[in-house]
Amino acid sequence: MPAAWKLKITGDSGKYTCLMDKDRTIADITEREQQILRSLIDQYIRDGQPVGSRTLSRVSGLKLSPATMRNVMYDLENMGLLVSPHTSAGRVPTALGYRVFVDRMLEVQPLERASVESIRAGLASAGSEQALIRRASSVLSGFTQMAGLVTVPKKNVRVLQQIEFLPLSDRRLLVILVINEKDVQNRVVHVDRDYSKAELETFSTFISNKFRGRPLDEIRQTIKDELRQSRDDMTAQMQRMVEMAGQMFDEGEDEDGEGDMIVDGQTNLMGCADLADMETLRELFEAFNSKRDMYYLLEQCITADGVQVFIGKESGYSVLDECSLVTAPYKVEGDVVGVLGVVGPTRMAYDRVVPVVDITSRLLSAALNS
Repeated sequence: MPAAWKLKITGDSGKYTCLMDKDRTIADITEREQQILRSLIDQYIRDGQPVGSRTLSRVSGLKLSPATMRNVMYDLENMGLLVSPHTSAGRVPTALGYRVFVDRMLEVQPLERASVESIRAGLASAGSEQALIRRASSVLSGFTQMAGLVTVPKKNVRVLQQIEFLPLSDRRLLVILVINEKDVQNRVVHVDRDYSKAELETFSTFISNKFRGRPLDEIRQTIKDELRQSRDDMTAQMQRMVEMAGQMFDEGEDEDGEGDMIVDGQTNLMGCADLADMETLRELFEAFNSKRDMYYLLEQCITADGVQVFIGKESGYSVLDECSLVTAPYKVEGDVVGVLGVVGPTRMAYDRVVPVVDITSRLLSAALNS
């Protein structure tokens, strides 16, 4: 990874062509105007206050008078890149202003080695695939102080490879599942009597031979169908084996109630001044809790190559109109299986958030493949 690189992230050009239908278009923006826009956005991201011409004259590094700065800011406002909130003399960036900033001016610095190692260590301490994915969402929220999101790999790519049973006390069994040859999951099931070692080996052989190589959701449905349709034709032993498998795989469904997406750090958004409106927060929290629309949005990013940034209305999801979403896919054996990202205010430190999302996706992929 180079010492610094320009990150080119394209938005929905159709969405912002209409916003550029002015006397001057974004293509006409000069180098000086770009530098002033960048200085204004950098300053606004730092302190969250509208930026005036005097402040901009001081921080831009350009030897321009406040009067000249006011004229340039006026031109940028006419292009739809800045807006003056209320009666303030200062300006703040619009969603389009952030988009031009991210596409053309954002210089992303690599994370310092200590941060990379901290992310790596956090993921390494997790065990199963589910634990890794949960930890990734926690890492994202912790490093960015925003909401971390990770979609769970679809169940139809989670294939049973092996199963073993070990007896515990109080008529319980420890079930050891090997999924996709890498992910080992342990579950405890309750049974109606004690079972001998020979019986458990018979059950293990029967279920492994019957279901090895099949997706978990397919196994679950097959068991339900067999119990419903063929109960009268089964021997007592076979019925016990199928019922035991049914209990085991039903307990694995929607594990921890997390569904298809894991969310962590939603409460971080309560500390963002830009999202202080209670109605905005309520809608965001409802979206995180229901997950469906947010999951669908992340799934649209699964074919993307690398990091994507959605600013404001670009996501097409009204709940995120005041937010930005930064996402990246993660892979298992070269195939993209999920997407992770963060949701935060549009006034986020993109130069910091983008590499955190990028590195976390790479390290999660490496951990899932190790």
